Amino acid sequence: MNFIKTALDGIYIIEPKVFKDIRGYFFERYNKAEFVQNGITCDFVQDNQSKSVYGVIRGLHCQLGKHAQSKLVSVLSGKVLDVAVDVRKNSPTFGQHIAVELSAENKRQLFIPRGFLHGFSVLSDEAVFAYKCDNFYCKEAEFSVRYDDPAIGVDWRIPQDKIVTSVKDQSTHMLKDIPNVE
Repeated sequence: MNFIKTALDGIYIIEPKVFKDIRGYFFERYNKAEFVQNGITCDFVQDNQSKSVYGVIRGLHCQLGKHAQSKLVSVLSGKVLDVAVDVRKNSPTFGQHIAVELSAENKRQLFIPRGFLHGFSVLSDEAVFAYKCDNFYCKEAEFSVRYDDPAIGVDWRIPQDKIVTSVKDQSTHMLKDIPNVE
């Protein structure tokens, strides 16, 4: 696996070594020893999966306090634009985001440590999205920030009239409202 550091400290793009032959392909999606060698020591405890159609934006979400989560995200089918926003109050990159295209074709994964909002938009007709978490989900600890907060300025690559969100993702919270997530 190739671990690529990004402009936001702690976030890595992970590219697998893919072995192809006439049968198809094989690759390791997760190898704890390789992750530890690259400084990622999470103990993943929960796997989640979602299926969404074109135009869906899920996010921006995080878990607060002792329920904060690191995530390892990937796409099993389709294509998404995956976004992480630094909300660590003492970080020099507070409020900055990274956007990475993840797809079944490129097989990339994104590691997002605790202290980041997370979301994605679906760029293909549909997408199956998978993620590992290092802490269990807790509804009471969930916090959402509007996906279209101008202080963050994400280009979700979806025309405004094609965006589909949930009530939760139309939260009135903005980046300025984020409590301490560390």
